[in-house]
Amino acid sequence: RSRCWRTSSNALSATHDDCCFRQLTIKSGADQVSTGRTVLYYAHDPMCSWCYAFAPVWEKVRGLLPTGVSLKTVLGGLAPDTETPMPPEMQEKIQGAWRRIENVVPGTEFNHDFWVGCEPRRSTYPACRAVIAAREQGAEHEYAMLASIQRAYYREAKNPSLVETLTELAGGLGLDVQRFEATLTSEECERMLQEEIGRSISLGVRGFPALILVNGNAGIHLQHDYNDAELTVKRIIEGIDTLERRVAQE
Repeated sequence: RSRCWRTSSNALSATHDDCCFRQLTIKSGADQVSTGRTVLYYAHDPMCSWCYAFAPVWEKVRGLLPTGVSLKTVLGGLAPDTETPMPPEMQEKIQGAWRRIENVVPGTEFNHDFWVGCEPRRSTYPACRAVIAAREQGAEHEYAMLASIQRAYYREAKNPSLVETLTELAGGLGLDVQRFEATLTSEECERMLQEEIGRSISLGVRGFPALILVNGNAGIHLQHDYNDAELTVKRIIEGIDTLERRVAQE
């Protein structure tokens, strides 16, 4: 299955189906939208290796989306805070995923020195909060921070589980570092992250990356393509049509 999987046990399953669409009903309390208006959600995690592999295609997809398509990002939170070193078996599993990605997504490169030069932790919440803290200084900084984290982790063998790494990245982006660090470590930032994690669970997401179309209490999970932006956009457009016809019939 070509996704990163959330470690929390209370998440709903969102398997990688062979079909292009998988329909779902959004539970009460989810981030619903009014009937007649469809929203495309992108659920991801900054330290998800498959999200990193999908990033070049996702950037093209965003540029190819028809005018009027409403897009929202949702941080999934693969793994909670911990200072415990990652167990060797988990390290081997993730390294195996990196090698698989290099084989199936041409052009995706990893710096495997990370595994000998850093002390890996199975902790992605700090990186998720860093995206929120950057976004709080302007929406335009969200994807810049995401790309910076991915570059640091996967190409430069730096550890985004560490606050000092994330603060360094914020400075490199020209953000107000003092404000960034204050936001990053605040209770409000943690609350916002938990809200996004809860939203992704309500949308039936456990694996990342994920694309979900939502209209009212109806939704569709879309199958994306790691190598073909045009095909992914085609599926999004077809999904919007399918979902809006479904809503109209209810």
